[in-house]
Amino acid sequence: MKAPLLFAFFIAATLQVCAQTYRLSGKIVDEKRNPVSFASVYIRNTTYGTTANEDGVYEFKLTPGTYNVVFRYVGNLERTEKITVSNHDEELNMTLANEPFALQAETGTGDEKDAGDDIISKVIDKREYYLKQVNEYSCVVFVKGVQRLTKAPQNLMTRDVRRMLQLDVNGRGILYQSESLSKYNFKNPDYVKEEMIASKTAGQNTAFSYNKASDLQVNFYKNNFDIEGLSGRAFVSPFASNAQRFYNYKLVGRSVKSGRRIAKIQVIPKRKNEAVYQGNVYVVEGDWRIYGVDLNLTKEQANINLVDTLNISQQYIPINDSVWLPTSTLFDFHGDVLGFKFKGYYLAIYNNYNVNPSFPKGFFNGEVMRVDTQASAKNGRYWANNRPVPLTTLEERDYKKKDSIFAIQNTPEYLDSLNKSRNGFSPLSYLIFGYQNYNREKRQSWYLEPFLQTVFYNTVEGWGINAKVHYIKGFDNGQSFSVTPELRYGFAAKMFNANVGFTYNYNPSTQSVLSARFGSDVLDLNNAGTRSLLFNTLSSLLYENNYIKLYRTHFGVVAWQHELTNGLLLNTQVSYAERQQLYNTSFNHIFDNKNKQYTANNPLANPPTVESMLFPTNQALTAKASLTYTFRQQYVVRPDGKYFEPSLYPKVRLNYRKGINGVLGSDVNYDFASLDVFDDRMKIGLIGFSAFKITAGTFLNRKSLYFMDYNHFFGNQGTTFNPTIGSFHFLPFYEFSTNRSFIEAHYEHNFAGNFLSKIPLVRKLKLEELIGVNYLAQGKNSTPISNTGLMQPVKGSYTEAYIGIQRFIFRVDYGIAFDGNRKAIQGIRIFYGIR
Repeated sequence: MKAPLLFAFFIAATLQVCAQTYRLSGKIVDEKRNPVSFASVYIRNTTYGTTANEDGVYEFKLTPGTYNVVFRYVGNLERTEKITVSNHDEELNMTLANEPFALQAETGTGDEKDAGDDIISKVIDKREYYLKQVNEYSCVVFVKGVQRLTKAPQNLMTRDVRRMLQLDVNGRGILYQSESLSKYNFKNPDYVKEEMIASKTAGQNTAFSYNKASDLQVNFYKNNFDIEGLSGRAFVSPFASNAQRFYNYKLVGRSVKSGRRIAKIQVIPKRKNEAVYQGNVYVVEGDWRIYGVDLNLTKEQANINLVDTLNISQQYIPINDSVWLPTSTLFDFHGDVLGFKFKGYYLAIYNNYNVNPSFPKGFFNGEVMRVDTQASAKNGRYWANNRPVPLTTLEERDYKKKDSIFAIQNTPEYLDSLNKSRNGFSPLSYLIFGYQNYNREKRQSWYLEPFLQTVFYNTVEGWGINAKVHYIKGFDNGQSFSVTPELRYGFAAKMFNANVGFTYNYNPSTQSVLSARFGSDVLDLNNAGTRSLLFNTLSSLLYENNYIKLYRTHFGVVAWQHELTNGLLLNTQVSYAERQQLYNTSFNHIFDNKNKQYTANNPLANPPTVESMLFPTNQALTAKASLTYTFRQQYVVRPDGKYFEPSLYPKVRLNYRKGINGVLGSDVNYDFASLDVFDDRMKIGLIGFSAFKITAGTFLNRKSLYFMDYNHFFGNQGTTFNPTIGSFHFLPFYEFSTNRSFIEAHYEHNFAGNFLSKIPLVRKLKLEELIGVNYLAQGKNSTPISNTGLMQPVKGSYTEAYIGIQRFIFRVDYGIAFDGNRKAIQGIRIFYGIR
């Protein structure tokens, strides 16, 4: 959409007029002359309004005429003022008195606690009706966010830190502020499409961010509400169908507003440390609908992350005689992290509701958000004319300062200087993180992998070097091209390998990627994944555990990926390889365990320390294809590309692999098919979230195949483990590999602190508790190893069960594994962000 059309849209949608408009502004205070922050101001019998800023100042534009202006804030008396707008700006200041909610408004109802329960029961009875009353609507949404640092430890607030965060000499100031303007479209039950017209940010987001309309869609008629970023579990609405199991309700009093009787109800959690709110809700009696909410979550009560207290305030207004929808939603928060005290808010204002938009067929096509190409290019004049909430003096000063700094920091001279500085080489940084060099003008970079991942040791190659460089070139249309050469040399085996890969992302909107790789390499016999070079080096040298088993290949592979339609992704690959068995050549170690020897490079060797033949040198022409379907796949379109949102439903993937015999001397002849059903994060309401993966597969034909062609499993041997769903905690890497039918199942549930949050002292750690089970079953017949005369016994069933605790990237699990009915192993496994 072009900029002039966008401007016309906004004028039509937000101001509802094309004629000359004038500003109505003023300040809203309480009886003590304190500003009433975020008070709602709207025109009666319309859906056009605004909200005051933190200083209580409001403004919006009106055409000449007479209006009934409503001023409203929870806890204060609502006031309506008639004002006539002539051919000039108008000022209307307002004082909102504290509202006296009186219990004497109605007698004979029993005590106030029972009266509160009775009122809420009637709202709950109509909850489903109001949830479905409006089948679809559209509106214009303005979202504003501010994060401020209010206090910082002086010993940490150096000049460089203050300069980087743009704070004053006392370490105070605005860290981050954002504004956005969107058209928001909704259809029951959960179809969403947002069109962001304008967006502005300044500063660094140091906590969490809700800067689009869909981030602040709070509906307390729903049973539960998730607050992304602050907790892994959902919170029970005070109006949920089962809310009275979690809350007590106390009638504070009643008041009459615009001819309607409003009941103020105190919401009181029945038990400590549950996923519940506390505070007040306001109900329209007779209609038994929500008038407003003023609820709190605290880290002591709700065990939320990042902030100490979160206040959620929401106000509803009548759209017509029977329909009420939110006019504003406010998230107000403050916190203290290691002595850094901060506060802030995110505010959404809803205007120009249309409850009969008549969306065309196919309108909700999976695109949940589209950011206009000119959204971030709007200038200061645009925002001054169109933002519904005026800036405070501090916010305006911060914008000017940061805009000036931004202008300087985006000059070619500054960017070149910054580019040169970032490209500086640091030996320590290269050791751990690698080295990256970026050319801003050419939009290209190259990356050298960390030294710790370059030098390795294994018993096949001895000490070695695996040098890998990544080069990537980006283009304005979102396309990219990369080249990855790799050189590998093992000193003990005197074996040199080299290969190079190419990847061309030629259509990001359809995930279309063409890639190829050619050369020679040393690969793991288990292609599902075992240990990294670094961890295998450590386990070999320190403990004489040479877990990974390797073979050499000279190969060429070409792959293509393309999204056939939204949610259906096709992956194809054709490869040709010559595979050669390798044997141990080196037996170095740091600590000599007299009772232990290195095992042979043949994972099936018997005895395990004696080398033997696993497979002869062979050639393999292989074709692979997979189809992955994501139910109701959702995505966001930004100026720089298409980004996929986490799926609300499980994914299904169909895999097929064919070993082609006779072509180019290929020795393999087999057909393998499998089906995966999986979900990485499946929300389970109040008790956290689950993940699962189920795979069933079989070899339809196994006339000729070799050990690397088998189906392998994501096992684990060692203290550290991979927490990815689909991996095992204790399964040996090669022992269960099969060329027969199999089924594997993985399930894990994260309770998100539901139990540990109820234990004193422990709850302060904000740990998450997990349970899980992994299962594998396959045929019981012996499996011949092609062209070797060896037989690999196939296992029956294998089961793991485990419990664990987690905090961010650190996790500790304790589990037990059973090989059939026999307990095979038990122990502790840890994860700390490195595998």
